[in-house]
Amino acid sequence: MLKTWPAQERPREKLLQQGPAALSDAELLAIFLRTGVKGCSVVDLARQLLNNFGSIAAIYQASISDFCQVHGLGQAKYVQLQACLEMAKRYLKEQASTQHYLTSSRQTKDYLISELRGERHEVFGVVLLSSQHEVMGFERLFEGTIDAAAVYPRVVVERVLSLNAAAVILVHNHPSGVASPSDADHRITQRLIQALGLIEVPVLDHLVVANHQCYSFAEHGQL
Repeated sequence: MLKTWPAQERPREKLLQQGPAALSDAELLAIFLRTGVKGCSVVDLARQLLNNFGSIAAIYQASISDFCQVHGLGQAKYVQLQACLEMAKRYLKEQASTQHYLTSSRQTKDYLISELRGERHEVFGVVLLSSQHEVMGFERLFEGTIDAAAVYPRVVVERVLSLNAAAVILVHNHPSGVASPSDADHRITQRLIQALGLIEVPVLDHLVVANHQCYSFAEHGQL
């Protein structure tokens, strides 16, 4: 029983004493689950869940039917888990929107990773920036297979103008899990730089999200 464990080894007490970063994935998940099932402590249940799905990210991405197949879990836990994920996304979005991109690129990347890493198809969008390069928001513009024919510069230009953005960061995801940009990604980037250049809106970066990775064209000198 968890109650018989030393206090410093119980997930909740460990978090209070050492902070959340000191906990393993299973211990964090155990705090969320709260209780185990007959013959299985909550930490063991959390470990079983991680073994079944492979990672916390995979648990978040699981369908409700797959999630509820694990003994001891149900719709209520699935709803709570999705609510936690959405709160995390909104927190990161707020952090990104209140930070200056040029000095806080990590917050922007973390937010975009949280937004796009679970997508099973490609999504292309833009981060809109003010004249002071503060983040105004993130707009999803295209979905599906992203190639040179699927991203329309006119649509991007119209949206940027309608929201009065002074600069943009291009972003799309690679569901394959490989963050390195393709030749098509480079072509799209150049087309959009040229189109937005006509309305004097600079492209500060193009970010490619793949799982927990985020590739920056600007950081690699490819703009």
